[in-house]
Amino acid sequence: MSDEKRDAGALARLPQVGALMDGVAAAELVARHPRALVKEAARRAIDEARKTLLGGEMAAAPSAEVLVARMKEMLEGELAPKLRAVINATGVIVHTGLGRAPLAGEAMEAVARTASGYCNLEIELAEGRRGHRYEIVEDLIRMLTGAEAAEVVNNNAAAVMLALRALTAGRKVLVSRGQLIEIGGAFRLPDIMAESGCKLVEVGTTNRTRLEDYERAMDEETAAVLVAHPSNYKIVGFHEEPGIAELAELTNRAHVLLIHDLGSGALVDLAKYGVAHEPTVQESLADGADAVCFSGDKLLGGPQAGIIAGRREPVQIARRHPMARAMRVDKMCLAALEATLRLYLDEESVAERVPVLRAISAPLPEIRERAGRAYEAIMSVAPAGAMIKIDDETARVGGGAMPEYDLPSVVVKIWPPEGLGAEEVARRLRTGRTSVYPRVAEGAVVLDMRTVGEGEIGALVEAVAAALHG
Repeated sequence: MSDEKRDAGALARLPQVGALMDGVAAAELVARHPRALVKEAARRAIDEARKTLLGGEMAAAPSAEVLVARMKEMLEGELAPKLRAVINATGVIVHTGLGRAPLAGEAMEAVARTASGYCNLEIELAEGRRGHRYEIVEDLIRMLTGAEAAEVVNNNAAAVMLALRALTAGRKVLVSRGQLIEIGGAFRLPDIMAESGCKLVEVGTTNRTRLEDYERAMDEETAAVLVAHPSNYKIVGFHEEPGIAELAELTNRAHVLLIHDLGSGALVDLAKYGVAHEPTVQESLADGADAVCFSGDKLLGGPQAGIIAGRREPVQIARRHPMARAMRVDKMCLAALEATLRLYLDEESVAERVPVLRAISAPLPEIRERAGRAYEAIMSVAPAGAMIKIDDETARVGGGAMPEYDLPSVVVKIWPPEGLGAEEVARRLRTGRTSVYPRVAEGAVVLDMRTVGEGEIGALVEAVAAALHG
């Protein structure tokens, strides 16, 4: 029989879409999924089989059972949630690609409680009147930072842009040349300032800006001095910048605003946990900044949000600006932020209860013990030929914070057996039933235990076993 006749016969035996859907083999899929989705999966499965037959990769038409199995695979892949939980084994605590700060249990409970029904988002319950959504967290921010007022938007870039737009549009804003930062690829301070409508005036030099540089640049058109904290870079060597207190004395005398883009938003002195000091919101406000912009996630450890805290008048001007509505956050963000801020009321327990602070402050012996348990469990499930080792390495805070500070950590390194490369094992870990995001270095899969939670070790080991055994 010629190849053409054989192909034609095989093609003729492919079922029609309707017949495949109405058959016994597809009955379970039709019962479980919307008919339109099953129909589309059937059409695609038949088309795939047709192309395979025409390409000579298959000699006979697949059975209905084979086609339905392919349909099931398609539907499971397409209907599975695209946003998945991931075990972070990278050693980067505030990992932007992995969602930055994991929320505290109290914050997750608050989100679930608030999202499942109605809430008093903009209702003052005692008076039965319309309220303001940010009153929910404003008192907490004031208590924790010493600010007179606070506004919340959807991220810190929005906080900076709103502050500049509302407070300085059409007028000059002085910025040190050493602070014209770029973060996150798309956030360039000069671009944000241009979009906000203010006029950027560069002062000083890249490495040295003195108080007199600001003073000389001031005139009647000057609205503010903007200070951008170098959270994701550091200038070393011959470097000079006036502090917030010095600038505040100058701006008060000149009757212009001092706006501080603090970035990561630390509310506690990390030095108390044996980590390098990061300027806090409280310090900036105490030194005289009129408005401080900072993140609600990152070092604060809450949901993604941007906060403007400071003197009442500039904050209220920003709140009334039309752009504030376009940047506002929803009830779930506010619920998580309120619950996270409440944890900071107890300074003694906050480092244990906020996951980001817990990961940053975890003592090395604790991480070493956790790594030891993971090592023993992985050794018990690893195939022949795999090599497993514990090693000392360094982790990072991440999220653009403390770029030069290394946190001591302990890792589990896995060299797969011959024929199975580290990149393939890492791919399997990322895409497995439980997703694990590791590093790959020098032919080994590296699992940093500073970012693997105590309750994640069992799932981590199961994922490693599945990845190594295929």
